[in-house]
Amino acid sequence: MNKRMVEFIRALRAAGVRISLAESLDAMHGVDAVGLDTKDQFRSALKTTLVKEARDTEKFDYYFPLFFGSQQPDMQDSTEGMSPDDQQKLDQAMEALMGDKDALRELLKQLLQGRQFSQDQMDQAAQQSGLNQASDMSQRPWFERRMQRQLNMQQIQQLIEELLQELQQMGMSREQLQELREMLEQNAEGLSDQVSQYVGASLAERMANREPEPKPDLLDVPFTRLSEDDMQHLRDEIRRLAARLRSRAALRQKHANAGTLDPRRVMRANMKYDSVPLELKYKTTHVKPQLVLICDVSTSMRYCAEFLLTLIYELQDQVAKTDSFIFISDIVDISMDFKEHQPMEAVEKVLTENRPGYYNTDLGNSLNTFKQEHMGRVTGRTTVIILGDGRNNYNDPRLDIMSDLNRRARRLLWFNPEPPSQWGSGDSDMVQYAPLSSGVYKVSNLRELAAAVDKILTDG
Repeated sequence: MNKRMVEFIRALRAAGVRISLAESLDAMHGVDAVGLDTKDQFRSALKTTLVKEARDTEKFDYYFPLFFGSQQPDMQDSTEGMSPDDQQKLDQAMEALMGDKDALRELLKQLLQGRQFSQDQMDQAAQQSGLNQASDMSQRPWFERRMQRQLNMQQIQQLIEELLQELQQMGMSREQLQELREMLEQNAEGLSDQVSQYVGASLAERMANREPEPKPDLLDVPFTRLSEDDMQHLRDEIRRLAARLRSRAALRQKHANAGTLDPRRVMRANMKYDSVPLELKYKTTHVKPQLVLICDVSTSMRYCAEFLLTLIYELQDQVAKTDSFIFISDIVDISMDFKEHQPMEAVEKVLTENRPGYYNTDLGNSLNTFKQEHMGRVTGRTTVIILGDGRNNYNDPRLDIMSDLNRRARRLLWFNPEPPSQWGSGDSDMVQYAPLSSGVYKVSNLRELAAAVDKILTDG
């Protein structure tokens, strides 16, 4: 059983469930404590120790029966209790129906007698269908269909109908025919379940015995290539990432508060002591920035915007003030959402209420609205960050407003996931925007985005 449990844990890991060595040992100890007498307790012990996140519950429920489920399909002998007369009619009907088709005759006998496929039958069908070449659980439905074809199961329903019609012509009663139909269909379902279980268990065991392939660090995977599962893992990771950035920023803040020695002030203050430096004077550096975020939340930018907003608001104790705006075709002030909700809740609410639609990205129009309604929030101490790919759907880029922003702000930074080689291609206005910015950061993945945020916190 321990070997089977190890294979089960390896399969879960291959499927993306994070299970540490300590948690694997906890599962072993838990099973030792509850025993193997009750399957429900055994299952609960494994689930409690191995599953930490709700999204992994479905994977556990999927793989558990493949390793610990019953291999016996629920089938029954439909000829049991049949009268000799009906038994004779059944034999005659099968003879008339099958002719020389031995394979179909044997399959129908299995259905009637409630016999499952033998191990040799399953192994032979698996070899003929190429199951030994399968490598991924996503291939399970396809190989199930191939094995069913090798076992002639695709003709089962037609066989049942033809047999029942033959028996009806021979005078078998309606009640007996209905009872026979129900048993045959139940047995057919049992055989189908047996094939499905065999394919799933074979694939799961192959996953368990295969050495896990090294996976790239999700921090380095471009936002455009992230799956929904990857996104969920990164959402869990971002608080730990924010905690590391906060520690570094707090350390810099501590050094800044201590200040550095200011020779001029020391000399001036100590002139009354004949220039003997009895009183030391320090100069402090302001390191907490005031931010204005303007984020593109169109389809291509949503993941990047989600992580930037989450990071910035997880680090609010290291920021003097933050005003946030999003845009697709026009600007929307979302600052109040982050005052009323925790960062992740606020981001989810903002992205849910502002979905991409039929409208196209229009940064120029968004900048115009910002100038008319919100330009007063930008002062000489403000760092303005525009997050976007600079693609404006051939609309007016409003470079004049960009120039005004750059003059009013302490600095105007641009976060862009696209490399410079793509600037100016298609509807990109980035070649025109870049000279009007104090700097452009490439933020195609979470590591680059975190480094850019850390750089801003360094130079408040």
